[in-house]
Amino acid sequence: MAKKAELTVEDKLRALYDLQLIDSRVDEIRNVRGELPLEVEDLEDEVLGLKSRLDKLKTDLETINFEIGAKKNLIDEAKALIKKYADQQKNVRNSREFNSISKELEFQELEIQLAEKNIKEFKAQIDQKKEVIAETKERLSERESHLKHKKSELDAILAETEKEEKALLAQSEKYQNEIDERLVKAYARIRGNVKNGLAVVPIERGASGGSFFTIPPQVQVEIASRKKIITDEHSGRILVDPVLAEEEQSKMHEMFSNL
Repeated sequence: MAKKAELTVEDKLRALYDLQLIDSRVDEIRNVRGELPLEVEDLEDEVLGLKSRLDKLKTDLETINFEIGAKKNLIDEAKALIKKYADQQKNVRNSREFNSISKELEFQELEIQLAEKNIKEFKAQIDQKKEVIAETKERLSERESHLKHKKSELDAILAETEKEEKALLAQSEKYQNEIDERLVKAYARIRGNVKNGLAVVPIERGASGGSFFTIPPQVQVEIASRKKIITDEHSGRILVDPVLAEEEQSKMHEMFSNL
């Protein structure tokens, strides 16, 4: 493996600040997308859930209709038995036979009443299921329309930014490979711990970028000399002088314009 070229402290500071500018630009692109990918994912899950619910409701309807058919068959069978028993009752030889057939007739009448009650209950369930199906279909249509809109929005943003993001990520990797691994790890650690992912910041109006804590004049002189890497004692960020920052911003702006 080829050994990395030895960089001066100033080279390291410039490379670190360039890396920061590149990564910040990637952050900006991802912030434009914001929560859209998650929104699309959630909507896709919701649509899938609503479709599964509709399938189950339709299956429930088929089951209920099957049960109604079975009860109607039972009623037809009971009516046929009633006719049969009524004919038999006309030719009974004694009261014992008459009473026995009467009990069978009574039982079949009760079977019919119970089946008719069940059918009525099943029909009420069907009405309820149909109402839920109509509501679910309406909700599904609304969610599918919303999903289509969000997907279109996300696709447009991706089409606009995907190429630039890939190019920036390649540049970020390139700069990381040029900097000492120890510095890259420190940069990544600071970036993960501070607001907005800013690990390398310039001095602005006597304070580190984004901070209200003033940096002593002597420290500012040291930073401007670019002889060692200095961090802000309050935020832990790596500090660069305004002139270096302006030069690198100009250089990176030109690079971003050409991506």
